[in-house]
Amino acid sequence: MSTVRTRFAPSPTGYMHIGGMRTALFNWLWARHNGGQFILRIDDTDQERNIAAALDPILQAFKWLDLNWDEGPEVDGDFGPYFQSERNDLYRATVDKLLAEGKAYYCYDTPEQIQADREAAQSEKRNYLNIRRSLELTESEKEQYAAEGRAAVVRLLVPRDQKIQIDDAVRGHVEFDAGLMPDPVILRANGTPLYNLATVVDDAQMQITHVIRAEEHLSNTPVQVLIYQALGYDLPQFAHIPFVAAPGGKEKLSKRKLDKYRKSPQFKKMFDKADAVFPRIGLENAEGLDPVMVEYYEKIGYLPEAILNALARLGWSLDDKTEIMSLDTIVENFTLDRVVKAAAGLDPDKLLSFQAHWMNQLSLDQKVEMCSPFLVKAGLVEDAADEATNQKIGQVITGMEDRLKIASDILDFDEFFIADDKLEYDSKAFKKRIRKSDDAVPLLGKIKDQLAAADDFSADALDKLLHDFVEAEGIGMGQIIHALRVSVSGKATGIGMFDCLSILGKESCVRRIDRAMALAQSDEN
Repeated sequence: MSTVRTRFAPSPTGYMHIGGMRTALFNWLWARHNGGQFILRIDDTDQERNIAAALDPILQAFKWLDLNWDEGPEVDGDFGPYFQSERNDLYRATVDKLLAEGKAYYCYDTPEQIQADREAAQSEKRNYLNIRRSLELTESEKEQYAAEGRAAVVRLLVPRDQKIQIDDAVRGHVEFDAGLMPDPVILRANGTPLYNLATVVDDAQMQITHVIRAEEHLSNTPVQVLIYQALGYDLPQFAHIPFVAAPGGKEKLSKRKLDKYRKSPQFKKMFDKADAVFPRIGLENAEGLDPVMVEYYEKIGYLPEAILNALARLGWSLDDKTEIMSLDTIVENFTLDRVVKAAAGLDPDKLLSFQAHWMNQLSLDQKVEMCSPFLVKAGLVEDAADEATNQKIGQVITGMEDRLKIASDILDFDEFFIADDKLEYDSKAFKKRIRKSDDAVPLLGKIKDQLAAADDFSADALDKLLHDFVEAEGIGMGQIIHALRVSVSGKATGIGMFDCLSILGKESCVRRIDRAMALAQSDEN
């Protein structure tokens, strides 16, 4: 058996689609499972794009997920160049060969003629097929058209008496009737190749053994098979995998439908998170970075392990029960016969559950390393490498427990890093727990004095101090603890009260209580 060679050929659009990344992953997995090679090829035939700027996000997505490629940009290899814009000589030579062998022809039909032919076919209720007038032209007529400046495209001459058959690794046996196919254009009048020609030439020249791609490309397959056959090339193994669907699983996930996704209950949470986080870390244009893009997950603090786990489960399964899988496990067990035909819906809640699992696998030091950049970018800490700061971040993360799902969640606990005089109070909580409570301010004054006098500010010692306080005052814990939490954190909920006090430290707690009392008293006057 020949060495397995797979490829992924994105267009440099300036971002990496999460659905495209799933297709790339399946190609990568199949190559790695078989000890083969994975090729990254760039479909950059649109010369109007800034290739470098558009390509960088794609390469960064692969690097972030640690999906290395064996040949392609920055790696090179024996079958380059790996940019389609640099392969025009190959395409032109292929077209010349097909023309010389009578398997393709110059078509001089005008758009008006083609439209008339289509309308005639429609009125007669038959499939549209090329009339192939250009095959009857004399050399002098062709020269006359050329002199007139009439543009000519090159069309593949379809053998209309043929059945086109493939055995797809996912779809099974598929047949197409060539007699129902118009002759496809393979070279534009300006000399540039169309996708179906370029991809066949590239796949054949690069010795690609398996073409694993999204199911919408199945309609391109019959034309490509005819080109393979016309050139005398062996067919690769095709595998058309299900598209990645939006939540609900009925339509393909598309960047053009972002406004619709913002209104869906599942995706709305992801957009809201972006709107809250990205401006704080210097990405003010949060709408330019969305959950359809791989970069969204990197920037907002997901782990590569979680994304890879989730993507692998979009259309593929190990068995009927296993959800959590490392990349090594997936590589070891990945086979095309377990890829399903049905569309695979991206479920944000399930993705978050994968993320929560893999986050919990990290050590405290690893979590601190992940979260620290968000605090630095948000201006909440100056130097995350400072020992005291590093320790404080670790304490907050420990207090957050399972509330730390993605790294940017640390920003939800900014009360531990903000200056005491910059602390903002939740207005509803402040009103309910302090301003409208007759005994809140007097009790806060008393507990403040005891906190100020405390020698031991550990969580355990503070636990005992507060319980002794409520017993001595003859009050319930609820009469002081809610007002105390709002005073020191500005919020009605958060990490454990005693951990909260201990992390903030004595001086901050005293200052914040004083400030809350002053604010409450000023509001009363």
